[in-house]
Amino acid sequence: MHTPIRIGIVGYGNLGRGVESAIAKNADMTLVGVFTRRDPASVAPRHPDTRVFAHDELEARADEIDVLVLCGGSKSDLPLQSPALAAHFTIVDSFDTHARIPEHFTAVDAAARAGATTAVISTGWDPGMFSINRVIGEALLPDGDTYTFWGRGLSQGHSDAIRGVAGVAGGVQYTVPSDAAVDAVRAGTRPVLSTRQKHTRECFVVLEAGADAATVREAIVTMPHYFDEYDTTVTFISAEELARDHAAMPHGGFVIRSGSTGDGNAQVIEYGLTLASNPEFTASVLVAYARAAHRLHAAGQHGAHTVFDIAPGLLSPKSPEALRAELL
Repeated sequence: MHTPIRIGIVGYGNLGRGVESAIAKNADMTLVGVFTRRDPASVAPRHPDTRVFAHDELEARADEIDVLVLCGGSKSDLPLQSPALAAHFTIVDSFDTHARIPEHFTAVDAAARAGATTAVISTGWDPGMFSINRVIGEALLPDGDTYTFWGRGLSQGHSDAIRGVAGVAGGVQYTVPSDAAVDAVRAGTRPVLSTRQKHTRECFVVLEAGADAATVREAIVTMPHYFDEYDTTVTFISAEELARDHAAMPHGGFVIRSGSTGDGNAQVIEYGLTLASNPEFTASVLVAYARAAHRLHAAGQHGAHTVFDIAPGLLSPKSPEALRAELL
């Protein structure tokens, strides 16, 4: 048995808890511990043997860690944490603000190259698994159109963005695909759809005491990169309703490539996900890419990488020989 890959978790929200659980399902990995900006004594890990450390202890424990899995939010945590930590550690993150991925890559790549580390950014299911299927669809059907639908499901990144708005005490956001748009795409008609025609966004928000509902609603629906291009509804609810009705985190969606080959033969490729737990599935993807990041670093492939750069075999604990025999 090879030496287990030693994983550290940075941040312990829903995603961090998911990573903790995912590591337990991978026999070639071991969890060094959780690193948190909170008081470690206040953090109750999912597994009683999980150690919890202060974030400031990372540097002192660098020799114990092969890969750091970063579990902060994309809006304010990862743009700072990923470059800072990639200067000293091999990392994996789930940065998911699509419009800002190029600049995030540049910042992390510079830090990782300077520190001779390896970084895999923007992993998860979108960006991540859906990204791969968009590339494959375009490559296989160059005469075609790609459509991505998300939901109905709770978006972690968009919910995090809502909770960052002044006057918001709590909240969640659901992404809802248009049934009519999905049916037209599956039928192979290759419709031209605006962002607004493909999805709506539903927000359920708990106001802080004294906050103005109209001001909060306006701040949400006009937020760039998150809500400004969508028909967004904001419903104000109580903290009790939030806890009772919106604790689960389902999600999913599909990538469809609709195209033609030869003399107009319609071809449709579809990849879909139905997820009972968005953060736990995202965490499972992060952990698989942590394995790939460790292997890339061992091979001296420093700098930043995305899912486009990483061969599927690097995600698997199985050897290349086993993969050829069992799965090819």
